[in-house]
Amino acid sequence: FEESPTLVHGGEHFIHANSFLTCSAAPIFDPRGNMLGVLDVTGDQRSYHQHTMGLVRMSARMIENHWLSDDFGNRLRLHFHSRVEFIGTLLEGIIVVGADGKILGANRSALDQLDMSSAALRMQSLASLFGTTASAVFDHCRVPLSAPMCLSLPNGRPFHVSARFNGPTRSMMAGVGVDEPPAQAVPPGECVRSEASRPLHAAGVEATAAGRLSGLHYLKTGDTQIEAMVQKVQRVLNRDIPLLILGETGTGKELLARAVHQDSNRARQAFVAVNCASIPESLIEAELFGYEDGAFTGARRKGASGRIVQANGGTLFLDEIGDMPLALQARLLRVLQERCVTPLGSHKSIAVDIAVIGATHRNLREMIEAGAFREDLYYRLNGLVVRLPALRERSDLGVVARRILLAECPQATPQISPAVMALFTRYAWPGNIRQLANVLRTAAVMAAGEPQITEQHLSDDFLEDVQRFRATAPAAASCAATPVIERTPEPVVVPTSAAAPVPSAIT
Repeated sequence: FEESPTLVHGGEHFIHANSFLTCSAAPIFDPRGNMLGVLDVTGDQRSYHQHTMGLVRMSARMIENHWLSDDFGNRLRLHFHSRVEFIGTLLEGIIVVGADGKILGANRSALDQLDMSSAALRMQSLASLFGTTASAVFDHCRVPLSAPMCLSLPNGRPFHVSARFNGPTRSMMAGVGVDEPPAQAVPPGECVRSEASRPLHAAGVEATAAGRLSGLHYLKTGDTQIEAMVQKVQRVLNRDIPLLILGETGTGKELLARAVHQDSNRARQAFVAVNCASIPESLIEAELFGYEDGAFTGARRKGASGRIVQANGGTLFLDEIGDMPLALQARLLRVLQERCVTPLGSHKSIAVDIAVIGATHRNLREMIEAGAFREDLYYRLNGLVVRLPALRERSDLGVVARRILLAECPQATPQISPAVMALFTRYAWPGNIRQLANVLRTAAVMAAGEPQITEQHLSDDFLEDVQRFRATAPAAASCAATPVIERTPEPVVVPTSAAAPVPSAIT
């Protein structure tokens, strides 16, 4: 077999009775290179269109890509192309990476771009192919809104690489697959070294009783407020106590929620995040509770399960719960009390077993007094309330900044100059960690190839914000009842034994 797309038109058919047909066919391969079947479109030769073969080939590629995603749902997948705008299209290459960095499978576009056979590619590893490790890739992608990495083949050919993962967050954070021992993984956030396969105890890494790496442990960056908050959360793990996370936008509320889920007994099940502020009020009910076929105009033909049912057995994270419409709060309260959900248009209730974590930047007590938030729902969510401090209130700015740079530039991490670090410590950071990550990402690109990030590498917009803050700070200080204590710049270099995560999924 040639194992390539084939067109048989009219009289080219072996059987004369089929000479009135035109057949466009393309083979379908699994991620290991085995042919699974053939996709064929057949029609009257008189209605033949020259684009039919292109559609068949595209459909076959889509089937192969979906097969790869389903077959390796608990593995790290790298989507790449030499042109960044082609990532996310059918032209992108996809390779699957094991916990040890070995290549487990790939789609045909990857084989074409790398000019390798499936068998030859499976003999490679991330180190031999792109000169990096799974930990380095993961650290880069944990940064919020991270841009694709730039990696090169041994021959120098560059590729833009984006990482994706559909499995439980814990296995990706640990850098291992769910069925492999974690002893060969490098903790996320650690500087990648040649001894990446050293035992976990050598790195001083804490692990949960189940043997997986602790997500909450990696939140510790030396700040006493974060340390106290983590200790509180650890005490209520697996106690069926709701968690309510308060904090400004960008402080890392979803990161904390994911860490709690990862360390809980529900880590093997789904973590479902719902941003109550981003979903239109007319759709949030259907999004949360699901709906039956024909429940409303525009509903999917077979209905939808809803986010609450999707989280069954796992964790439901209700981000910006303070923005949930008042009428919907009553339905949510009923679900949380009865542990049953009734989809729109249905008369049957579905039992659910979920852990609930809420988060908001609003003052819910003031909303209750104003009649904008139900008091009974507040006390249902109010099991343990923790507050994430704003970045300007934390003492670990240097550690957080360094971790972001390690993830952004794992191979040639620039230092932050003392002048820039002093500027950072005096700034108020209204966007918190999300803003810091964006500033450093831009600065790292501007400083490519240079040992230090200086003020000339910072964006003009950020420098203008700093100038405005400097202009308004004296006036604000003169009106304050108490003196403002300015933080002194802290060291930027982080000891390699400090196990702290790169901030990710910041909300």
